[in-house]
Amino acid sequence: MKRGQGPTIRRRRLASELRRLREAADLTIDEVGEKLECSASKVSRIETGHVGVTPRDARDMLELYGITGDEREALVQLAREARKPGWWHAYKEVFTGTFVGLEADASSLRAFQALLVPGLLQTETYARAVIRAMRPDADESDIQRRVAARTARQQLLSDPNPPEYWAVIDEAVLHREVGGKDVMAKQAQRLLDLGQLPHVTIQVVPFTAGAHPGMEGPFLILGFPEQADPDVVYVDSTSGGFFLELPPDVRRYSLMFDHLRAAALKPDDSLALIAQAAERYSA
Repeated sequence: MKRGQGPTIRRRRLASELRRLREAADLTIDEVGEKLECSASKVSRIETGHVGVTPRDARDMLELYGITGDEREALVQLAREARKPGWWHAYKEVFTGTFVGLEADASSLRAFQALLVPGLLQTETYARAVIRAMRPDADESDIQRRVAARTARQQLLSDPNPPEYWAVIDEAVLHREVGGKDVMAKQAQRLLDLGQLPHVTIQVVPFTAGAHPGMEGPFLILGFPEQADPDVVYVDSTSGGFFLELPPDVRRYSLMFDHLRAAALKPDDSLALIAQAAERYSA
């Protein structure tokens, strides 16, 4: 599957097209709801991509907007494709399909983490220690399922057509001993190995950089190959995280990331600092 063509992106693209066609037909959301005998909130949620649209609903909406022939059938087929479950469906109780679906479809990922190694770069033992610490009430089977889900996500970086992945971490990540020295030594080595891949860049913001834009928390900027699919920012939080799609918000986080990259050590110097951490923990 090509980047930007997964079920989550298809749903997002269809939602955008349905909204554009409704506006072109000079109809309000309330008018569409009234004519199709459904609630205006359902139409709104379809147009924002919060809910999927059935092929039948898509056909009814397109007919109302005056779309016929091949164009209508192509969009109805897009509705069918958007309803197919992605691989993450098996882990739906672990994380939201929207986030992992967008991540799987992205052609570029720009991540910042101040307290821990980004999920896509974690070893299994590091991930287990993090999940256990963050979910002290979880039983072993729940922890194992979350570790398995995270491991499945990581296949993204070894995909035949992987996204460009750029991670910036605070130096504190290298000093916070998660799971013990052995776990940290293996984690540092994994960062070194992944940092050698042509599509992966890792930078460290040193303590000497002082205050920086990422201090308010971790975030991820997802970019897509098609111009029709604008960038999305995912801001992580203990309550589940949220998406930002409005251009001013995306620009603000893109600027923050640019400042973080500028404040960070160069990639080669960053890997040298990570190598020092690997030696420290190995000793």
